[in-house]
Amino acid sequence: MTADLVLRNVTLPTGRRADIVVTGGIVRHVGAPVRAGETIDCRGYTCLPGAVDMHVHMRGGVQAEKEDWHTGTMSAVAGGVTVVVDQPNTVPPITTPELLRARIREAEEQAVCGFAVNAGVLPDADLAGMRDAGAMAFGETFAAPSSYGEGLDAETLKGLFSRIHALGGLVTVHAEEVSGQAPATLAEHDSARSGAGEARAVREVCALAPTDMGLHFCHLSTAASIGAARGTVEVTPHHLFLSHGMFDADDTRARVNPPLRDEETRRDLWSCWEAIDVIASDHAPHTLSEKAVPFETAPSGIPGVETMVPLLMAAVRKKRITLASVIEKTSWRPAAILGVPRAGFEPGDRADFALYPDEITRIDASCLHAKCGWSPFEGLDAVFPEEVVVGGVRAYAHGDLREACAAWHPGQGYLSSQNK
Repeated sequence: MTADLVLRNVTLPTGRRADIVVTGGIVRHVGAPVRAGETIDCRGYTCLPGAVDMHVHMRGGVQAEKEDWHTGTMSAVAGGVTVVVDQPNTVPPITTPELLRARIREAEEQAVCGFAVNAGVLPDADLAGMRDAGAMAFGETFAAPSSYGEGLDAETLKGLFSRIHALGGLVTVHAEEVSGQAPATLAEHDSARSGAGEARAVREVCALAPTDMGLHFCHLSTAASIGAARGTVEVTPHHLFLSHGMFDADDTRARVNPPLRDEETRRDLWSCWEAIDVIASDHAPHTLSEKAVPFETAPSGIPGVETMVPLLMAAVRKKRITLASVIEKTSWRPAAILGVPRAGFEPGDRADFALYPDEITRIDASCLHAKCGWSPFEGLDAVFPEEVVVGGVRAYAHGDLREACAAWHPGQGYLSSQNK
């Protein structure tokens, strides 16, 4: 037997050391070595399954100055993320099968890793058509307005949830309350989109959604919101690692929805670590020139796909969280929620891996790959992967992209329609 690739001397989560044999993008054998076209020696590295970031905004199209599929997925791979799920609040929003298929074609031409695309949730959207065309999930569905996203009232949400439930779809929800005038500081932004309001919005969404439908809450930012949710919940690295007191009061680069909270709320969020299903980046880049305006008019959103797993790996090195929990929340759980074949260490698993060294470094935005060229995490501790395997191919090594490995992951509705 000759394999395409063998990862030698991999320390498995169980502590056992073995070789992982890969052919055709799939793990075929775990154990004794075999001959291979290419080998990677994993001694001295921690080998993780490739992460699935189920909440990114890859921009592109008329927003390509901020980011495009090539730069965004390059940034993902350099951070150990091998599948990204793009949100539909693009310009224009993805509300028809034709727009969805065009978005998928754009990604196929430019992406360097696995990807999926969600369907937009608006009253006039062709939900069934987008499901059949391959939408991964429905949403980010906006229960409050955000950048390029229209807030929907309770009656409209209830009707849309009913339609999505009838289709057997998963709905992902941006739950917030917005009050007051346009904020002029990060603290005012926090108050205008308060943590208490977020928790109330979560409870309202739970009341509106059928009890047995697939329900996923995006970027929850407080312990109370997590406690109020049913279904699955997602938390971002920026809500775990950043508070608004770490920035100047009117620093627009830290403006994001939901807002950064105060330090006490940030620390309380960590207390919910075991209750968090998914860590996702909500990678939403804007250019520095777009951010260089008065706070009241600045867009909300920050880049984060490349720094997501490296920040968590630094926390693992400091023994704040376990490696097993990082694997679960960044790779296996999001894959299970979405119905994507999981990456891992068993025969039949998808052969996506990232190799992390022991050394902790600091985040330097000039070394990142996102087109916007800045990061709110500048100077924080991180551990970046040195090698990344995508689809059984050594795609990234020591700072350089070796091979583009775009692969579309369609949703369950598309897969079911193909099997009829």
